[in-house]
Amino acid sequence: MAENEMGLTVKKDEDFSEWYTQILNKADLSDIRFGIQGFIVQKPWAYMIIRKIYDYLEKEVEMQGHLPYRFPTVVKEKDLMKEEEHAGFTPEVFWVSEAGDKKIEERFALRPTGEAQIYPMYSLWFRSYRDLPFLAYQSRNSVFRNEMTTRPFIRGREFMFFESHNVYNEHQEALDQIKKDLETCDEVIKKKAKIPFYYFKRPQWDKFLGADDTFTPDTVMPDGKRNQLGSTHDLGTNFAKAYDIKIRAKDGKQQLAFQTCFGPGIWRIFAAMVGIHGDDNGLVLPFDFAPVQVVIVPIIFSKKKELTEKVLTMCKKLETDIRKMGYKVKLDDRDYESPGAKYNHWELKGVPMRLEVGPKEVDEKVVSLKLRTGGDKEKVNVSDLKKVIGSKALELDKEIEVRAQKYFKGNVREAKTLKELVKIMKEHRGFVKVPFCSVEMDGEKCEEEMKAETQGGRVCGTLYPKEDKVAKGQKCMVCGKEAKHMVYIAKSY
Repeated sequence: MAENEMGLTVKKDEDFSEWYTQILNKADLSDIRFGIQGFIVQKPWAYMIIRKIYDYLEKEVEMQGHLPYRFPTVVKEKDLMKEEEHAGFTPEVFWVSEAGDKKIEERFALRPTGEAQIYPMYSLWFRSYRDLPFLAYQSRNSVFRNEMTTRPFIRGREFMFFESHNVYNEHQEALDQIKKDLETCDEVIKKKAKIPFYYFKRPQWDKFLGADDTFTPDTVMPDGKRNQLGSTHDLGTNFAKAYDIKIRAKDGKQQLAFQTCFGPGIWRIFAAMVGIHGDDNGLVLPFDFAPVQVVIVPIIFSKKKELTEKVLTMCKKLETDIRKMGYKVKLDDRDYESPGAKYNHWELKGVPMRLEVGPKEVDEKVVSLKLRTGGDKEKVNVSDLKKVIGSKALELDKEIEVRAQKYFKGNVREAKTLKELVKIMKEHRGFVKVPFCSVEMDGEKCEEEMKAETQGGRVCGTLYPKEDKVAKGQKCMVCGKEAKHMVYIAKSY
């Protein structure tokens, strides 16, 4: 057996970092040997799952009325600098300054995000209130940031991106879209990918550069660190002012447009699926995301040619029939691997359902069915297979969802004082809910003190759209002033 096909040698709950490294390698998800730090090869099994994430996101936003478009990968330096806060991205930017052996007259950047390349065009596209609202997105592309620390599918210098950029006449339309973005996260990340999360309104000192407010769906990984699964931003009129996006209102007066942008984290969602659902045998994938949903394994121990042909004939017919049912199916008829080795291989890759066929199954016109989430093997009549695959897929997805919710609930604690918080964060991994003085800029000093005491804890934000109530008389766990908010603390990547 090839080295990358050998099973995992560490337990997830004992050494998540090594488990994660091994599963990316041994389940053949990525290759870090490209030779430039932070740039990885996304191998077919991972990329097929990632494409499914894109499929679901595109479907959701298009149902809301978003239209697709495609912009170049580069952005002009002067456009990147136009919005004062947004120019803060420049330390992370990759600059292109030469072409061949000649200097470029005006250098440009590989885009760190889309605003600075898209909004100059918006200033040319819209003139009247009749042109708005405008809802659009671009998908299946990359952005580039010079991250100092990298981790495949969590942080990288080039990573997969999805972004919507919307323009409105009224601010309320922007606020309504924020809630729709949350619905998209609920539908794709929580319901489809089975990843539980909290939706936070970020503190003012930790919002997107140039935004009025930032909202993020955050989950927690098995190492206790927060995984920000995406973000949506109320841009107000800040970028409209910087990029001169003006429209003539109904009263005939010129006004700045309101804007939002939404960026679900494609890589981060994938990393959460790997880390949260996976177990000590490998990946565990929700049925629709699996590149192979059903694997058929022939069980052949006899050397009699007649028996072998009977088993393989039935397996090939099953593969054809199951594919016609609309499922992604694979017949593993490798004659150089044992059935046990095949079981381990497909469990490592997270295939949801395994069908075993031996001479006995051929005679009885049944298959032995096993789910990736566990349980006993079941005998299923071939004539009932279509119905059973559908019901077992739902059963598997429900089991994944229940496990993930239980895991997430078990990684949330509460503390009333800084001393309690420090103690909990030494012993416990995940979110800690605490009373806090302010999520406006004046609260940043308390976060800095808390961050030092907890060796890296950060204020993730307050729950959105319904914030936790602060009990009467509660004090900020850092400064002792009246607590105005209940915030969630966690360490981050």
